[in-house]
Amino acid sequence: MGRKWNNIKEKKAAKDKNTSRIYAKFGREIYVAAKQGEPNPESNQALKIVLERAKTYSVPRSIIDRAIEKAKGGDDENYDELRYEGFGPSGSMIIVDTLTNNVNRTAADVRAAFNKNGGNMGTNGSVSYMFDNTAVFGIEGMSADEILEILMEADVDARDLIEEDNVVIIYAEPDQFHAVQEVFKEKGITEFTVAELTMLPQNDVTLSEDDQEQFEKLIDALEDLEDVQQVYHNVELD
Repeated sequence: MGRKWNNIKEKKAAKDKNTSRIYAKFGREIYVAAKQGEPNPESNQALKIVLERAKTYSVPRSIIDRAIEKAKGGDDENYDELRYEGFGPSGSMIIVDTLTNNVNRTAADVRAAFNKNGGNMGTNGSVSYMFDNTAVFGIEGMSADEILEILMEADVDARDLIEEDNVVIIYAEPDQFHAVQEVFKEKGITEFTVAELTMLPQNDVTLSEDDQEQFEKLIDALEDLEDVQQVYHNVELD
């Protein structure tokens, strides 16, 4: 189902080349999550999810602490969470999640990125219905059978397990994120290669070489935008 580990790994590898940009985006996301609830991950589930994902991207503790302290300090900087949907070459589908303190700027920037790189904006719901909100975890050094047994013993459901390159990817319902996390932490497993809520396409598509080149330029342009936090798509990349 959905995108397999090699594609998740490709996404992480591409982002890791731009660590300063990634850290800045995480700083903003952590600040927003901490400000919307208690600045304590044990009582703020949204913050806990962000921090778990930050860990898989090796975000420095100093950046995490600074964002949480900023939220504790009562800073009045406000951000809106907005989602944009659109299409790339050959009808490929893209979802763009943003955090912004200037809605007009963000809308204009996202639209320009689509228009200048062979894409076009869609209306709300024009793309997202073809994606599933999913909790995704990656665990190294265990077999799919071992992981399935642990989940079954704890009565935790998983949509699917995929084993590849000595990594098992667990797909679960989004409301099972903490249940899956806690099951493995009780087994002494606290490090995940991936741990996040994501939007997985129901079907992947393959583009021609030329279309894929154009598509990658579009994705790069979107991810380079300051207000963009996440970009999801349904293209099977080489």
